[in-house]
Amino acid sequence: MPILSLNSVSKSYGALKVTDAVSFDLEPGEALGIIGPNGAGKSTLFNLITGNVRADAGRIQIDGRDVTGETPMQRCASGIGRSFQIPQPFGHLSLYENLLVAARFGGGATAQDAPRLCLDILARTGLAAAANSLSGALPLLQRKRLELARAMATRPRVILLDEIAGGLTDAECVELVATIKSIHAEGTAIIWIEHVLHALTSVVQRLMVLNFGRMLMLGEPGKVMSSPEVREIYLGIEA
Repeated sequence: MPILSLNSVSKSYGALKVTDAVSFDLEPGEALGIIGPNGAGKSTLFNLITGNVRADAGRIQIDGRDVTGETPMQRCASGIGRSFQIPQPFGHLSLYENLLVAARFGGGATAQDAPRLCLDILARTGLAAAANSLSGALPLLQRKRLELARAMATRPRVILLDEIAGGLTDAECVELVATIKSIHAEGTAIIWIEHVLHALTSVVQRLMVLNFGRMLMLGEPGKVMSSPEVREIYLGIEA
């Protein structure tokens, strides 16, 4: 059974349809990439999956259970974790405290289990040395890592990554991809929106292309990227 299913999910703002009857299944442990031009509706799709935005039509299911009307907190408790394109930590809290909030209130970890979970995640994401630093003073790579770590602290079965490699140097991107690969190797399903294509295609098994809110194509990354229609719409190369 798919861990996540979208069936003809749509969202409009006035006359503008930002998500137009999008349907797909995500299998347990799968990594799915999403690409598309700016304004294609990628982040809105994430907001629909997490419940931050309510769908106008269609159905969203987790493990076959309809969650379309559930709140973001309820969906988080069902195993949906998320990072944001613009990191939004609690700047007055340390890295460890940021994770503790996510673990206790997002992941439902007990007071006994949460500290061990947070320390383990800080180590896995390369943040252990800065655990007691204030998150508001972090450089970009560490802010990106903290976004990933906070999502992990909710103990998700599906992590949604929104442009997490954007703005990083090549070396920083390699480090981040290695961390994402290790998370995926442990069985966590991933949906990753990204413009850094070489990073994305090194992780995902399938690639989805969105354009004007509609799913243009979904399939094996190499086949998708070689499509003349995708090259013309996404890369600006005439077919």
